[in-house]
Amino acid sequence: MISILATSFTSRPLRQLALACLLLPLSIPAVAAVSSSIPTQVQKALTANKIGRDSLGVMLVPLTGSGTTTAINADKPMNPASTMKLVTSWAALELLGPTYTWKTAFYSDGVLRNGVLNGNLYLKGGGDPKLNLEKLWLLMRDLRANGVQQITGDLVVDRSYFIQPAHSAFNDDGGDKNKPYLVGPDSLLVNLKAVRIITRAEDDKISVSLEPPMAKVRIDNRVKLLKRAKCPGWPDVRYNPVSEFDGITLIVTGKINAGCSSQSYISLFDHANYAAGAVRAIWQELGGKILGKDRQGTVPKQATLLASASSPDLVEIIRDINKYSNNTMARQLFLSIGAKARTSADQDDAQAAQRAIKQLMRSKGINPDQLVMENGSGLSRNERISANELSLVLQDIWNGPYAAEFTASLPLVGMDGTMRKRLRNTPMLGQAHIKTGTLNNVRAIAGFSRDRNGQTWAVVAMLNDPRPWGASATLDLFLTDLWYQPKKK
Repeated sequence: MISILATSFTSRPLRQLALACLLLPLSIPAVAAVSSSIPTQVQKALTANKIGRDSLGVMLVPLTGSGTTTAINADKPMNPASTMKLVTSWAALELLGPTYTWKTAFYSDGVLRNGVLNGNLYLKGGGDPKLNLEKLWLLMRDLRANGVQQITGDLVVDRSYFIQPAHSAFNDDGGDKNKPYLVGPDSLLVNLKAVRIITRAEDDKISVSLEPPMAKVRIDNRVKLLKRAKCPGWPDVRYNPVSEFDGITLIVTGKINAGCSSQSYISLFDHANYAAGAVRAIWQELGGKILGKDRQGTVPKQATLLASASSPDLVEIIRDINKYSNNTMARQLFLSIGAKARTSADQDDAQAAQRAIKQLMRSKGINPDQLVMENGSGLSRNERISANELSLVLQDIWNGPYAAEFTASLPLVGMDGTMRKRLRNTPMLGQAHIKTGTLNNVRAIAGFSRDRNGQTWAVVAMLNDPRPWGASATLDLFLTDLWYQPKKK
């Protein structure tokens, strides 16, 4: 019955809308009235920034109590930017379950005698979105505790779990392709493929180090030392990786003050080389040796399991994704849905995920006509959804068994995540759980917000415009206007 809301409120005759309200399930409050008006303060901000009404897609729906629903271009397909992560998270909770985990494991095709593994060591990825260096270190400690010290064969990374789509790389600003937020998904995603670079000026010397230490990286240190007492907030240190036939040369330039340090995160390698490099670096620290080379392959059927580790559960994963808008982890989650739902008719796991999510929406009575999912993170020029569709997803979450887990994954207004600096000095502080979305021509918010009467609302506000100046602050005005609902007697 949720599908009753899926058609445009603005075009529905009043008597038809009244009948629909009578047919709504008791868990969803009846809609007393529907408005297509833009709040006064929002309209002033739009006018000041020369943004037209057609750039908006809005749905504000009361979930508890009563109130006037606001629907503005509610059925128009819009680019949602990172608010698309809400659809991916909701679908994962429904299709994978809140306790779902991912497995990463070491296997061997050889025999272990007296600490020597005579054979190859296989590392098989299972799509874990949060396989960080600490988790990998613990897994390798387990491998060491099981008696392995030296491997005579090769280190083989198995990245076959996902069937990857052939999507072109996304770079919204056309800048540095090594930025961590641009890292793509992988069956064996280690530490989000990020290398931490630390530059220190101590004892009249400048040192540059990597974490994890990568044998295939040569550092060309050209940083100049400045004799100044105060450390700047943003040290002038720059990194330029240059690929060569046998590795990467990292050219480090800029200036740093005596006694100061700088650190940055950068993506230097492809997934296979990063995973192998991290394993070798940790294994060396643990006192082990791998005599063979690095290569890619699949675990043989007769291989023996040596050590395995499970990821945190899905509830923790979606918290990282939504609080901090982690694109790479969201894309991992999207492909994980596809890997589980994959059939012989699916070309890849992205296609399987979109099919499964649309089927889920239809099973809930939500018509996904406007939904286009490319990677599930919103880091896309092609993804689309209407404000109405996203609102219906939020309404289903609110009335479903995982409402608490989902809501806790969203940023608290003025307090944490991507909303920590927004609406701090307003009555909205801590009163809403809101996911944000930002691309060059997109600003969006979506989630749950309270008004001063203690009622909760499903909020979706998206703005697509070639010049979205001041759009984030403009969308926040929907929240503050919603807060000041007329006081109930």
